[in-house]
Amino acid sequence: FESCIAHLQMFIFSKVFIRRKIQMNNIPLTKIQKLISSRMLQSKRTKPSFYLESKADITELMALRPRLKKKFGVKITTNAFFIRAMAIAAKKYPVMIGAVCENNDVADCINVGFAVNAPQGLVVPVIKNADQKTLAQIAAEEAALTEKARSNELTLDQVEGETIALSNLGAYGIDSFLGIVPPTANTILAVGNADNEVVCENGEISARKIASMSLAADSQIISEIYAAQFLSFIVEQLRQPQQLT
Repeated sequence: FESCIAHLQMFIFSKVFIRRKIQMNNIPLTKIQKLISSRMLQSKRTKPSFYLESKADITELMALRPRLKKKFGVKITTNAFFIRAMAIAAKKYPVMIGAVCENNDVADCINVGFAVNAPQGLVVPVIKNADQKTLAQIAAEEAALTEKARSNELTLDQVEGETIALSNLGAYGIDSFLGIVPPTANTILAVGNADNEVVCENGEISARKIASMSLAADSQIISEIYAAQFLSFIVEQLRQPQQLT
């Protein structure tokens, strides 16, 4: 009997110790993290999404960036090219920025939100009317919004109105991933790292910079074929970056 009591005491002690240990190591969520958690859960529950994957040859794009920086006087990031290509593609395929309602309305503006890793958490500044802006204008605005995001100086207007989203983890060495469609949009483009790959084209073998791309789209209003055409258009635009300048 005494042995059973001893075992019971040890069991209770271990449970209390583990519970206290977990409480001591508990890391509270920030307000932004709680907001993101709530919004992403809402999206997963209300937006039944499908996923498409493709690869984009960005060899010429990478080679063009230094020349464009000298020409425009602003650093042209890969994100600027992606945002520009998405905006043009959304104008050609407007259902990608549609909304679920009685008439499946299409948004009257193409506002591209792009994810930024800031000290206070993940934030998504928005480039408004991106289809009406040049590559240089997008690059300058992206740089300014990114700086404000990391300094926690974004205004409410600068994070509202997103109709399509971009998330790029290439800088973190991630090959590919699937994004979650934001509650205010119906599409998100997820971009991975650009790797050197050996490609055979027209009988010629060469090393190319290839970036993986994944598209998540809300199946309530967007069909797989329509989304595939949208993604293929983006890939083709990136392969010929001169037309994005």
